[in-house]
Amino acid sequence: MEETKMAVETVANNVEGMKSLAAAIAIGVGAIGPGLGIGILASKAMESIGRNPEATAKIQTTMILAIAFTEAIAIYALVVALIIKFV
Repeated sequence: MEETKMAVETVANNVEGMKSLAAAIAIGVGAIGPGLGIGILASKAMESIGRNPEATAKIQTTMILAIAFTEAIAIYALVVALIIKFV
């Protein structure tokens, strides 16, 4: 009887550990894409503003909108990680 309890506890601990690992991987991998995307986007926007300073307002508005959409992908990854961890 005692061995069965220990085995159940071991399995429960393993499941919790795997859930934590899966959540960490989900948010880690899910943040790489948006991070690279925002970096490239800002770099190209600054390059464009440097070449055509008169278009700063248009470029900046478009850049901020694109950053918001890109950041949404990272938020989706965070939600998936939270679902994995707590469900």
